[in-house]
Amino acid sequence: MWLYIIVFILTFFGMEFMAWFTHKYVMHGFLWNLHADHHKKDHDSWFERNDTFFVFYAVVSMTFFFLWQNGILEIGLAIGLGIFAYGLTYFLVHDIFIHQRFKLFRNANNKYARALRRAHKMHHKHLGKGQGECFGMLLFPFKHYKNA
Repeated sequence: MWLYIIVFILTFFGMEFMAWFTHKYVMHGFLWNLHADHHKKDHDSWFERNDTFFVFYAVVSMTFFFLWQNGILEIGLAIGLGIFAYGLTYFLVHDIFIHQRFKLFRNANNKYARALRRAHKMHHKHLGKGQGECFGMLLFPFKHYKNA
C-alpha cells in the first residue's frame, strides 16, 4: 500500500517538472503553433489549440490505467492517478483560478495566490515563443512570492 501512495505522490510532483519541461521546450518550441493562441487569442472559440496538451496528458494517464487494468504494470493505477490529480490541479489552478475560464476562485487573495498570479502574468507578458519565464505551474521563482 505504501508503495502506491509514494508512487502517486512522486508522480504528482514529477508532473510539475514535466509541465515545466513541456511548456518550455515543447509548447514554446516545436509545437508553438498549438500554444500560441494561449498567449495571444486569435479566435472566437472558448477552446484553444493549447487545450490539445491537456488531452495528450489525459491519454497518457488513461494509458497507465489500461496497463494496470490488464495486469501489465502493477503500479500503473498509482501513476495514472498521479497524472490525473496533477491534471485536475492544473485545470483548477491554471484554467479556472488564473485565467478565469470559469468564474470561480476570484476572491482568493493569500500570498501564494498573489505570487502565483504574478508569476503567470510575467510569463504571459511575452507574446513570442522565444522569450519567457516562469514555465511551471505550482512552483515559481521565490522573487514573486517575496513581492506578493
